[in-house]
Amino acid sequence: MESLDYGVIGNGKTAALISSKGSIEWLCLPSFDSPSVFARILDKNKGGYFGIEVNKDYVTNQRYIKNTNILSTSFVSSEGSFELIDFMPRYRTGDNDYYIPSEVYRFIRYVNGAPRFKINYRPAMNYAAETAVNESFPKFIKTVSSTNGRDNMFLYSSFNAEAILNEMEIKLEKDEFFLLSYHQKLIPIDIDRIYLEYQRTKVYWLNWNNRSKKFSEYNDIISRSLLILKLMSYQDTGAVIAALTTSMPETIGEVRNWDYRFCWIRDASMSIETLLKMGHQSAARRFMGFIQRILKSKSDSFQIMYGIDGSRLLKEEILPHLAGYENSSPVRIGNAAYNQRQNDSLGYLMDVIYHYYKHFPGTLNEIEEMWGIVKTIAKDVTASWHNTDQSIWEFRNIEKHFVFSKVMCWVALNRATDIAAYIGMKDYENQWKAEAQRIKEDVFAHGWNAEIQSFAQSYDSYDMDSSLLLMEQYGFIKATDPRYISTVQRIKSELFHNGLMYRYKNSDDFGAPTSSFTICTFWLVRALYVTGNREEARDIFNQLLSYSNHLGLFSEDLDFTTKRQLGNFPQAYSHLALINTAALFSTDKQTSRFIKP
Repeated sequence: MESLDYGVIGNGKTAALISSKGSIEWLCLPSFDSPSVFARILDKNKGGYFGIEVNKDYVTNQRYIKNTNILSTSFVSSEGSFELIDFMPRYRTGDNDYYIPSEVYRFIRYVNGAPRFKINYRPAMNYAAETAVNESFPKFIKTVSSTNGRDNMFLYSSFNAEAILNEMEIKLEKDEFFLLSYHQKLIPIDIDRIYLEYQRTKVYWLNWNNRSKKFSEYNDIISRSLLILKLMSYQDTGAVIAALTTSMPETIGEVRNWDYRFCWIRDASMSIETLLKMGHQSAARRFMGFIQRILKSKSDSFQIMYGIDGSRLLKEEILPHLAGYENSSPVRIGNAAYNQRQNDSLGYLMDVIYHYYKHFPGTLNEIEEMWGIVKTIAKDVTASWHNTDQSIWEFRNIEKHFVFSKVMCWVALNRATDIAAYIGMKDYENQWKAEAQRIKEDVFAHGWNAEIQSFAQSYDSYDMDSSLLLMEQYGFIKATDPRYISTVQRIKSELFHNGLMYRYKNSDDFGAPTSSFTICTFWLVRALYVTGNREEARDIFNQLLSYSNHLGLFSEDLDFTTKRQLGNFPQAYSHLALINTAALFSTDKQTSRFIKP
C-alpha cells in the first residue's frame, strides 16, 4: 500500500510534489494548471520523474527548513551523507514586485564521507503524452517535446551532462546543484548563485511566517498549514486553487478522480478568510482584485469556479494513456463542474467581501466597484435561492432543495445587509434583511425534520449531511439552540465512523461514498466544541492530526480503516479547517516588540 509521503514546494507560480526519497513526481510548467513535465504520481511507468538514486544502505529523512516552504531530504549511510534542499525562488524585488520564476532549485549540500548516487532525470512532456528528447549544450541540457519542439525546459547543473543523461554513478565531494527552468537563463548559473537564491527565498518565508498570528498551542501545525495555503495562491491574479494535483482518487480503484487546479469561489473564499484572520491581508487584497477582474461588466454572471487566469471554460478531458494513481483511472484534466448550479457558492464570497469592508480602507473607486459586486451577488441570490441546486458536494446529475445551500444564501444576504448598513444604504439594507428572513423561515419550515429531530440534507429528506455542522459557524443558528445541538448529535451518530466523518452516506452519481472527506471531521470537532463537548472535541482533533503525513500535510480524503491519505494533495480545504479548528483550543500568543530609538 502506498501513501502520500510527499512534500511540496512552490512560489505562487507553480508547485512540485517531492517524495520522501527526494524524487520530483509532480510538476507542471510554467503554471499550476499547465501540462505536467513529471507525473509519476499518476503513472509509475510513463509519468516521468527527477530523482536521486542511492543504494539500499542509505536512510532518508525529510523535513521543512523551519517556518519556510523549503524542503530538505537527508541521505545518510556508512559511506557518507548529503542533504538535498529543494525550493522554488520567491522574494520581493520592490514594494509590490516578486521574483517568482517557473523553476526548481535542487541544492545538494555535502555533509561528510564519500556518498555515491545516480541521477534519474526522466521528464515526460504534456502529461506524458509526448516523448521528451534531451539535447546537451555546453551550459545546460535542453529538454524538448518530440511532437512539436516548442515545449521545452532547461536543466543547469554543476554535474556534467554525460553523467546526468547516462545515469552514471557520481561520488559527491562538495556542494553541487541542479536548476530546472522553464526559460533559458540569461545570467551565469553557479553554486554561488544557487546559494544566494536559497538565502533570499529562506528570508522571504521566514518574514512571511513571522507575520502570522501566533498561538499558545498547536502553533507549529498552524504555521505549516498557513504556509501550505500560501503556496496555493496564484501571484499573477490572486486566484486560489483547491489543490495542487489532478485525479488523485477519493477511493482506490474508483472513478471519483477530479482536477482541482482551479479557483472555486467557495474554497478560495474560505482560504482567504482564514489567511485574513491569521494576519495576511495582502492575499485577500489580491483575491478581491481577481473577483473584480472576472466580472468585466454588470451583466456578467458568477460561475462556481474559474481558471487561475480568470478563464470561464474549463472543459473536462480524459487522458486514457495514463494508468492513474494505483491504477485508479480515469485521469482527468479540466473540470465539468464549472457550469453547475451551486447556490451556496456566493455566500462564502459575500462573507469575505464583508471582511473587506471592515478591514480594508480602500479608495472611493474601489469601494464603489465592490459595492457593485455586492449588489450583483445579492440580486443573483434573491433570484435563485428558491431553486434546486447541486450542493456543496457537486452532485453531477442530482438537484434538490439542499438545506445548506439555502443557509449559505441566507449568509450572502445577511452579510450584504451588514455591508449596506455599514455604508449607509438603508433601502438596500431593509430589502436584503427581509429577504434573508424569508430564507431563514423557509429553512426552519422545510429543512427541519421533526421526526428525527434534526435538520436534513435536503427538504423532505431523512438523510444527514456534514455540511449542516456549519450552520452555527456562519451565524444562521446559535450553538445553544436545541435544534442545532440535536442536529450535531444526529449527524455524529450517523456519519461518524472509526474516528472520521462521512460527507453523507446516501448514494450519489457514483454510488455511496466509501472514504472520509477530511474537512468534515474538523467541522465535527468545532460543532462538538461550541455545543459544550470540549474534551471529546479535543480528543478527536488530536487523533485526526496523527493521520497527517510525515510533514504534517493533509490530502482531501482518508480511508476509514487504514487512515491512509487519499484524494488530491495537499488540499486547501483540509488545511484551512485545521487552522481554524486548532485556534479553538488555543489563545493568541502576543509577543512584546521593542524598537530601539
